[in-house]
Amino acid sequence: MALSRRAREVTNYWPGFVDALSSLLLVIIFLLSLFMLTQFFTSQELLGKDTALSRLNSQIAELTDLLQLERANNSDLEATIANLTATLSGAEQDRDRLQGQLAGIGAGDAGKDEAIADLNAQLAGEKEVSREAAAQVALLNQQLAALRTQIAALEDALQASETRDTESRTKIADLGRRLNVALAQRVQDLSRYRSDFFGRLRQILEGRADVRVVGDRFVFQSEVLFEPGKADISPGGVADLQGLAQAILQLEKEIPPDINWVLRIDGHTDKRPISNAQFPSNWELSAARAISVAKYLVSQGVSPNRLVAAGFGEFAPLDPADNDEAYRRNRRIEFKLTEG
Repeated sequence: MALSRRAREVTNYWPGFVDALSSLLLVIIFLLSLFMLTQFFTSQELLGKDTALSRLNSQIAELTDLLQLERANNSDLEATIANLTATLSGAEQDRDRLQGQLAGIGAGDAGKDEAIADLNAQLAGEKEVSREAAAQVALLNQQLAALRTQIAALEDALQASETRDTESRTKIADLGRRLNVALAQRVQDLSRYRSDFFGRLRQILEGRADVRVVGDRFVFQSEVLFEPGKADISPGGVADLQGLAQAILQLEKEIPPDINWVLRIDGHTDKRPISNAQFPSNWELSAARAISVAKYLVSQGVSPNRLVAAGFGEFAPLDPADNDEAYRRNRRIEFKLTEG
C-alpha cells in the first residue's frame, strides 16, 4: 500500500512537456502562415500597381516618340524657311540690279524704250516672286511658332507623366509597408484570440484522453461524437459539443468584426473502405460528419458564416500504420481556428 501511494504521488511532467512543444509548433506554423499571407496580399496589391505603372510608362513612351517627331518637323520647317529666305534675298538682289539697269537706260537714248519695257516687266515679275516668297516665309514662321508651342506642351506632359510615375512608385512602396503592418497586426490579433479559445477548450475538456491538441487543432476521436459508420451525433457527443459551442459563442463576442476568421471542421476516417447506400465512400462519411457538427453548432447559436465543414476521407492520416490503434487515431474530427 505504501509503494502504491508513493507511485501516485510521483509528478508526471510529460504532458506539460508535450503541451510546451505543441505551443512552440503552433507559433512556428503561425509565423509561416503570416509570411505566406503577407507575400500573397502584397504580390496581389503590387500586381495591380505594376499594371498602372505599365500604362504610365506606355504613355511616356508615346509622348517621347511624338516629341521626337515634332522636333524633326521643326528642323524641316527651319530648313525650309532658310531656303525661302535665301530665295527672297536673291530675288531682292535681282530687283535692285534691274532697277539699276533701268535707271541707266533712262539716262540714255529714247530709242531704248522697248528695253525699258522689258526690264519693267522683269522687275514686276521679280517683285511678285518676292511677295510670294515673303508670304511663304510668314506662313512658315507661323507654323514654326505653333510647332514650338506643341513641343512645349509635350515636354510639360512628359514631365507631368514622369512626376506621376515617381509619385506612384512612392505610394506603392508606402502601401506595401502599411499592408504588411496591417496583416501582421491582424494575424497577431487572431493568434491571441486563438490562444484564448484553446485555453477555454482545455479547461472545458480537461482530463479527456480522447480529445487532444495536435499542432494548431483540437482533435476529437470519432467515437466521442459518432457511432461506427454513422454521421448522426450520439447523445454523449452532444454533451461534449455543448461546451465547444459556448466557447465559440464567447469567441464571436470578443473578436472585432474587422478580423475575418472561421472555425474549420474537418472530418477524417481510417483507411478501411466503406460502401453502402448512404455513404458510397469514406469521403461522403467524413464530409457528412463534419456537416453534422456544423449544423449542431448553428443550432446552438453559432453564426453559419463562421463555420467551414470539410471531408478528407482517409487521405490525411495521423498514423500511417496498418493496425487498430492507427485506425482509431485516424478516425477523428478536427477543429481549427483560422483566417476566413
